[in-house]
Formats: sequence, structure tokens, C-alpha cells
Amino acid sequence: MLYAQEPPPRWAPQAGSAGSAGGAAVPTAGASSGPASASDTWPLGRALAQLAGAYILAENAQGLVVVDMHAAHERIVYERLKAAQGQEALASQPLLIPATFSATPTEVATAEAQADALAALGLDVAPLSPGVLAVRARPAALPDADPVALARAVLAELGEVDASRLVQRARDDLLATMACHGAVRANRNLTLPEMNALLRDMERTERADQCNHGRPTWRQVTMRELDGLFLRGR
Repeated sequence: MLYAQEPPPRWAPQAGSAGSAGGAAVPTAGASSGPASASDTWPLGRALAQLAGAYILAENAQGLVVVDMHAAHERIVYERLKAAQGQEALASQPLLIPATFSATPTEVATAEAQADALAALGLDVAPLSPGVLAVRARPAALPDADPVALARAVLAELGEVDASRLVQRARDDLLATMACHGAVRANRNLTLPEMNALLRDMERTERADQCNHGRPTWRQVTMRELDGLFLRGR
């Protein structure tokens, strides 16, 4: 399913991102006999504004759409990571300057024991000196993620899993952790083109109606519901 495109933001999808949304992920746009507005053509509508640094307000054919931008982008990044990895290692992006941090003995031991698992996830984390780890590469699909926060989160997950028996569910849990760190954060001001690009990405992403933790990513408020709030028509 293809939609008209706004100028892409910094997280614009790359080749190999998930296909069109299915099922109840997005509402179905109705047919129109005349020229369709953006609100009619796009199921999630046209962005109007950002609220409290956390929500996108958009107008579609049914009324108002409220999107939790972090939850929505987290699902988009997660599905992109899954598509990028498949059965192969995630592509990594070397850091010009390694990011270093003081590590616990457990983190150091995990980084040494799980080097292959880290590499499969696009991370290069290795001891630099006693008690210090260096992140030399991070997943190319997460160019804006904090490398230290990402590395520590993944090390914590790997510390609870035997890499030699890393099952699909455990891998997906790791990707979900990485997606959370790679998603746009709350209180980040977005431009209207960035908001619209995020809405279009949602429309193309499978299971875009829920984040990786099962929370809803958007809600529809119909014109009838809005009219009822203001006692219109009574």
C-alpha cells in the first residue's frame, strides 16, 4: 500500500523496511468520487501539531488522530531491525571516536563472552582497560541511538541469556530493547514534515497500532465524539 510522501525525517525508512500495514493496524480510507484531500487519502491523516512534546495531533476523514510518537516510532524501528536482520547479522556503523564507559565486572564478562552475539546485533563492544568498555560500532539502522545506553541495555539482556541457546524470542527481546533506544524520544520538537513522515511510516508498518510492549500507538476521536463533548447538535 503506497501513500503520498512528505519530505522524510532523519528516521526515514531504508530499503528493506516492513511492508504495508495489515489488519487493524490503520483505519481504511474511504473512496472518494472527487479530488481527495490529504486527510481523506491518508488513513492516519495530516499532521496538525505536536502536544506536550509527546503526541502528534492529526486530522483524517473520521476526525482527530492522537499518536504517541515514541511508541509509534519504537514499533517502526523494531520492524525495521527485524527486516534488516532476518537470518543475517545487522549491519554496523563504526564510530569515528569510540564511546567509552565505566563497566561493572558483569558487563565486562558479558562483553567478552558474548562478542559474537553483539556482532550479530551490529555492536562492537570490547574492553579498553580494566573496568572500561569501548563501543566502537553500533547498528547502522540506529544512527541516533546513544551508543553507551544501547550497549549497556543489550549487555544487560545478554547477561540473562545463554548465547549458545539464543532462541528467536530472546533475539526479538533484544531487538525490542534496541528499538526503544533508537526511537525518537519524548520532548523532541518535530516539524510538520517530520510528523507527516512518521504517520506515513506507521501506515506502511505491520502491527503499527501497538508498540513493542503492547501499548496503543494511536487513538481515533471521531467528529461525532468531538461534537458530543461540546454538545453540538443538541
